[in-house]
Amino acid sequence: MRTWPLYAAGFTTAFGAHAVAANLGGATSLMVLGALLALYDGAEVLLKPIFGSLADRVGPRPVLLGGLIAFAAASAVYVIADSPGWLWAARLGQGAAASAFSPAASALVARLSPATQHGRAFGSYGFFKSIGYTLGPLLGGVLVYAGGLRLLFLVMTVLGAAVAVWVAAVVPRVPPLPRTRQTVAGLARRLADQAFLGPTSALAAATAALSVSVGFLPVLGREAGLGPIATGAAVSVLALCAALVQPRTGRALDSGRLTTRTGLFVGLLLTTVGLAAVVLPGPVGILLSAVLTGAGTGLITPPAFAALAASTPEARLGQTMGSAEVGRELGDAGGPLLVAGVASLTTLTAGFGALALLIAGRAALSRPARRQKSTSPEREPRGGAS
Repeated sequence: MRTWPLYAAGFTTAFGAHAVAANLGGATSLMVLGALLALYDGAEVLLKPIFGSLADRVGPRPVLLGGLIAFAAASAVYVIADSPGWLWAARLGQGAAASAFSPAASALVARLSPATQHGRAFGSYGFFKSIGYTLGPLLGGVLVYAGGLRLLFLVMTVLGAAVAVWVAAVVPRVPPLPRTRQTVAGLARRLADQAFLGPTSALAAATAALSVSVGFLPVLGREAGLGPIATGAAVSVLALCAALVQPRTGRALDSGRLTTRTGLFVGLLLTTVGLAAVVLPGPVGILLSAVLTGAGTGLITPPAFAALAASTPEARLGQTMGSAEVGRELGDAGGPLLVAGVASLTTLTAGFGALALLIAGRAALSRPARRQKSTSPEREPRGGAS
């Protein structure tokens, strides 16, 4: 019960990012559209590690509450002003606010859940974020059609405020833990350690695949003669598969039926095959790509976050989660850039293939070791990841 408001916060950041991004088609030019999209993501890349460290210093609950209130206030700015100039300020404010409450929510999920239930907790958190990604473009489009961007921002104002009230009423205060002094060199060593880089690179690969699929599967669908309803349905299938797989993956992880290394390997492998499936002609390739990519990314997220939580001192959870979120944001931006760059020289299918090769290489690093005969087999540690 205490973690449900945290799942709602995850939904809020996903919905806020995609509901607006998918409905900015009225921008005056592609350059203006790109800049508006970059404001939100750019703020997250720059500020998430800072707010993550602040959560460790003062406790994650105040940072979560402050971020949600700021998100509601930034959304209200556009509702009140209702002018293109203020859209820039509102979007920047939303991105900065999400930079605060997103890593704080992740840190609270870890601290309020027993270590033996981290897989289930992060699976549920990922489920609600996936629902936000799915509903964002769809519900955002309905709201913009009914009342323009102003109505969409009004809904986000109410959503941010409602979740903030829920957090204040239900989520307990989690005091900051004593921390040893950390030098810049010590931080660099911790972030360069395989215990951090392994899960974070897997999360970046998953986010890159999701971003590419959401952005470019509709383009492939149009080239195959599919209408907007069919291509939109394919993207919804992708998000739905990711949402449904994550809680089940978390439960399997907690029960010991799935190890972190195996979960990452199988998830990355499925994602690779999903991206490569676009070579199949017509709707079959697009639908198969959506299903496999969604399922693969759903397999990656819970074990990756659970591994990060297991390998991080509780006093540094905010900093770790904020830094890992930066890795996801870089995948979110880098995946489409790679695919678009390759597509501009060859074909879009080749662009998907290039990303598939990169993720296949990352999957090879997580390949489970062959079991050797032993009279006393040892289970892989929960935090072990590559």
